[in-house]
Amino acid sequence: MSQKMNPLANPRRSLLFVPGARLEILPKALASWTDIVCIDLEDAVADDAKDAVRAEAISVVADRPSDEKTEIWLRINSVRSAEGMADIIALAEADHAPDGLMLPKISSPEEIRILRDVLSAKHSDLKFHPLIETTEGLKWAYEIAKSSHKIGSLVFGGFDMSASLRVEPGWNSLLYARQQLVLAAANAKVDLLDMPFFGLDDPDGLREEADAALEIGFTGKCAIHPKQIDIINDVFSPSAEEIAKAIDLIAKYEAQDKAFVEIDGVLMEKPIVERLYRTLSIAERIES
Repeated sequence: MSQKMNPLANPRRSLLFVPGARLEILPKALASWTDIVCIDLEDAVADDAKDAVRAEAISVVADRPSDEKTEIWLRINSVRSAEGMADIIALAEADHAPDGLMLPKISSPEEIRILRDVLSAKHSDLKFHPLIETTEGLKWAYEIAKSSHKIGSLVFGGFDMSASLRVEPGWNSLLYARQQLVLAAANAKVDLLDMPFFGLDDPDGLREEADAALEIGFTGKCAIHPKQIDIINDVFSPSAEEIAKAIDLIAKYEAQDKAFVEIDGVLMEKPIVERLYRTLSIAERIES
């Protein structure tokens, strides 16, 4: 592959939630071939257990194998809550951080900047993944996505968003919110993960919703059970034909010196080339 290649750090096709109070199932989650495991310290943990679960989760992160390719995120509590502040302080004091933080109920870019200032000194590589799940967060999504170089993706919290919008959590009722996040994520050049599909015994419904999310611009989807991962990865992975075409187009583009050129009927310019590079980075992840 060309030396000009600059793929994204890790493809983020699938994310599997693990309840923070059930860390014994983490090995099963890591074995599911998901791209991301997100340990939930927020909704999945009772208030009186948050301190103990937080400490255990941070310890698990510190003990992870160095060659583990699956990203591990922590879904912390809202930064506007005492529990969220405790999460942030504990992470700021920890020697090891997860690969990313999912940030629930984010409603302004200023919250991201505060987190950046608190955590960057010790954990410079830590990525932030705002969970957009309120109307206020949706209103500021464009600014949130570009608020820091530490933003790795946006995540659509559709279930809470439906309550905030006073609608049922169906595809049509949440389409406008999804489209606004597609615009915000694409403009900031970050990944965008769709909400989970809650029909555990409806694989056809999962595939249909994942296909629809891909079609409008999402790059991945969250899951609540390991059996959903194969379908999600399949939908958000390039086909063999797409991979071969990307390799061919990139090779031909890099063999000439124009920034904007038509190659095999495709108008090649920077955004198109970046999209092709992303296709190849996902292909490399699948091979590995």
